[in-house]
Amino acid sequence: MSEFINNSRKRVDELKSLILGLHEGKTAEETREKLVEMMGSVPYSEVVQAEEELIDEGLDREEVLKLCDLHTDALDGAIDTSMAKDIPEGHPLYVLTKENEALHKHIDKIKHLQYSIENGEKEKSDPKLIFQIHSLFNELMDVEKHYLKLENLLFPFLEKYEITGPPMVMWGKHDETRAFLKSSLQLLTENKNATNEELSGFFELIFNPTLKSISDMIHKEEEILFPMSMDTLTEIDWYEIQQQSGEIGYCLYVPDKEWRPDAAESELEKVKTSDKIKLSTGSFTPEELEGFLNSLPVDFTFVDKNDKVKYFSEGIDRVFPRSKAILGRLVQYCHPPSSVHIVDQILNDFKSGAQDKAKFWIQLGDKFVHIAYFAVRDKNGEYIGTVEMSHDISEYRALEGERRILNYED
Repeated sequence: MSEFINNSRKRVDELKSLILGLHEGKTAEETREKLVEMMGSVPYSEVVQAEEELIDEGLDREEVLKLCDLHTDALDGAIDTSMAKDIPEGHPLYVLTKENEALHKHIDKIKHLQYSIENGEKEKSDPKLIFQIHSLFNELMDVEKHYLKLENLLFPFLEKYEITGPPMVMWGKHDETRAFLKSSLQLLTENKNATNEELSGFFELIFNPTLKSISDMIHKEEEILFPMSMDTLTEIDWYEIQQQSGEIGYCLYVPDKEWRPDAAESELEKVKTSDKIKLSTGSFTPEELEGFLNSLPVDFTFVDKNDKVKYFSEGIDRVFPRSKAILGRLVQYCHPPSSVHIVDQILNDFKSGAQDKAKFWIQLGDKFVHIAYFAVRDKNGEYIGTVEMSHDISEYRALEGERRILNYED
């Protein structure tokens, strides 16, 4: 028996047989019992190998996707990740794991609110509670940045090492989760005064499947994807991923420490891009450009053509505070639900070319704030984003006469 257990080839064949059994209708519990009885724990590398071989042998990727949840449930707790290397603080996988922890906390908060709903009066409506749930689901949309880092940074490196099956399956599960989240948010937007009984129905219909979809992906990542990636990629691979992660953004967690590999400095320099940001009328170092933008008495926020927040300035006296957590988020989820329709109208008018700017001014305490939105277009006139400019113009309203000589402000 020990010879059988230690024979990787036989374990992979048996695992393929068990997964195909699920395809033929066996339950996850039946499969799990047989798995534990015959094989004990399964090294994660063999789970990956089994999936790869099934795809290579003709099992359709979509069919593997359908079986993914079933065989993940069947293998729950039976996958051996002990061979995975330790993850140093600040490493891209460390950050991804911290993002998963934050996602779990948000799911727990929603579950706690669900308990309150299911133990409340059925006919009662609590708009404040619904707003809390809506806000938490809004924040869960940050999982998009987590998935984009996997799809656009980690998966291509795995493919370089000819690991293609699991990434393709996981990408499909990401799309399912995206659809669940979109439906959940739409339901919350359209039912702001739902009763507790109606909300309980929403949880059963779509909210719980959404939360389970996110939780299941965390399980797949931490039991299979992350250990496999840690053992496959080199330090230079991870360094390249880290250098590009900030552009996509972070999911409910902002790292405060940057990981640096032990590789020689000459190797790290090859990864770095040019220090100069070249424009048609000149160039900056990153430090020069950031200093220039932050020195202006105007707050800038840039949203790209896909409605994602890509940049904000950090001047000394910002009118509206910003957190790095908004980077990579859809701008709609950075505004209260009551004003999202205005944001959408501005963006749609900019994209269609119907308008190029929108201006507002408000009294904010002792500040008189001018807020302007401008369509950003490339040299061909194609829409590439929107810039928001916020500025306290109180001092300008109070100006009288002229000043023609140098007079520094105190």
